[in-house]
Parts: sequence; structure tokens; C-alpha cells
Amino acid sequence: MGILATEKALTLAKEKGLDLIEVSPKAQPPVCKILDYGKYKYQLMKKEQKLKKKQKKVAVKGIRISLRTSKHDLAFKARQADKFVKQGHKVRIELVLKGREWTHRDLAKKRFDEFIEIMKEKVKIEQEPKRQRLGLAMIITKVS
Repeated sequence: MGILATEKALTLAKEKGLDLIEVSPKAQPPVCKILDYGKYKYQLMKKEQKLKKKQKKVAVKGIRISLRTSKHDLAFKARQADKFVKQGHKVRIELVLKGREWTHRDLAKKRFDEFIEIMKEKVKIEQEPKRQRLGLAMIITKVS
């Protein structure tokens, strides 16, 4: 409709039984549309819902192991981690250390390497083994 005075635009909107909606207030002159406000809000809500559906939710799954975990149990937990990684989640591997095990951090690093070797999926280490409250923890993700 071009550039109109505010009063004229309001009267046009009232004649048609619609609302005058300011779409872009920062533009010079401000951009307005004449339409049904309820319908406009509904369309905006539907657009947001559509965008939310397309978002991928990534969770951080946790697996705990220790230096005393047997080979079989380690393999079982590695299969669990494989399943999580295949689904697209990040996996936090926690290695619990108790008492004098804290002095053997080199063994802990070897245990992490062993765990990753057992896994069938190719993974990328997102966070190197880092000291936590109960021991060491690292985060792995699927290689893109």
C-alpha cells in the first residue's frame, strides 16, 4: 500500500475488521501489516514448533568403570557405549579411583585407552581425561 499515515492505516484496518501489526519497528519508516493478530500469532507459534522438531537433542550418557573392572565387564560397558554413540549421544566415561589407586594414574590412562580400543565405533575424544570428584572422566563422541 506504500507509505501511509498511522491514523489512515488504523482506519483502513478497522474498516476491514483486522489489526495493524508492526512487523519491523526499526526500519525507516516502520513496516506494518494489516492482518488478523490471532492468526498471525498462531502462524508464528507453528513456525517455532516446526523448528523445534528439527532440532536434534544430544544427551550425555554416563558409564562408570574402575581399575578393578574385569575384561568381560569392560567389554559389556564398551558395547553400551557403542550403542549410545550410534544413537548420536555423547558418552562420559568415569573411571572411579579409591584410596591408593590415585597414585596409579598411568594405569587409569591405559584403562581408558583399552576401553576405547574395545569399542567398535570410531570415536573422537572431546574432553581428555580430567580429574573429577570420584576419579577421572573423559567425554567421547562419534566421529563425523
